[in-house]
Amino acid sequence: MESYIKGMHHVTAIAGDAKRNLHFYTEVLGLRLIKKTVNFDDPHTYHFYFANANADLGSVLTFFPWGDRVKRGLKGAGMATEVSYSVPKGSLDFWVKRLDDNNVFYSKPTVKFGERYIAFLDPDGLKIELIETDIPQGTLPEVYGVKPEYALNSIYAVTLTLNNIAPTASILADVFGYELEKKEGNRTRYTMTKDGLTSKVDLVELPNESRGIVAGGIVHHVAFRVSNDIDLMKMREKIVALGLNITEQIDRQYFHSLYFREPGGVLFEIATDNPGFDIDEDESELGQHLMLPSRYEAQRERIEKALPVLA
Repeated sequence: MESYIKGMHHVTAIAGDAKRNLHFYTEVLGLRLIKKTVNFDDPHTYHFYFANANADLGSVLTFFPWGDRVKRGLKGAGMATEVSYSVPKGSLDFWVKRLDDNNVFYSKPTVKFGERYIAFLDPDGLKIELIETDIPQGTLPEVYGVKPEYALNSIYAVTLTLNNIAPTASILADVFGYELEKKEGNRTRYTMTKDGLTSKVDLVELPNESRGIVAGGIVHHVAFRVSNDIDLMKMREKIVALGLNITEQIDRQYFHSLYFREPGGVLFEIATDNPGFDIDEDESELGQHLMLPSRYEAQRERIEKALPVLA
């Protein structure tokens, strides 16, 4: 079955304090804030988009920081439980020191699928991994003291925890076009390389694991890329043919989306490359201004007063 999926577009998670979230992903992990906007359904909540220094799709991690209104979530079956970024070979010593300097607890470097990595929790409990890979780093400017030879490059893998991996594996392989790469214990890896970009999804099977609770520190959804609206709607036809419920096309300002819950319970999004993050800000100024969806622009003054102070 032909697939129009090109790999990972972004991952969206839920956070608590907005200022703390912003500090951690920029000043600690060295990601770039490429878009500061608001939740489409709750305009008094920020929606932060973080990415590598070039703002590449596939490197984007976004958050809804709901402050005191959100409780800590519970990891379990039916959700994405780990987000893994690729970093250059030999960079983990730098990250160990940087995490130490910022009082972040982490696991000692270890190996998974033959790749060296470290794991840690963000301030809300989201598990992040940094995996050394041979993926070309390209030309990345220094961000928050993180030089290109150490910088987070792209979302290398997302781990889904499931009671039964078979139905989800079928979606990844038969519908999205991912290929089975290898298996290690109860972890099975699917991979895709398109346009020079590598994207992996790890499926961890835990038959007796209780269902997780989506709240603070938990991934809300995982988004996969397609080039344009035509390919988006072709993918919708494929999902409908499987008898799964999927939304109509939704305009998310910077991309157009469909949402459906795959058989294992994880919320998947399919998102277009167009129109892009630079439709309302120059590339050099991404993330420097509060950008509001057009329907909220008339309420800007009231929204700005209600949003948490970030300085």
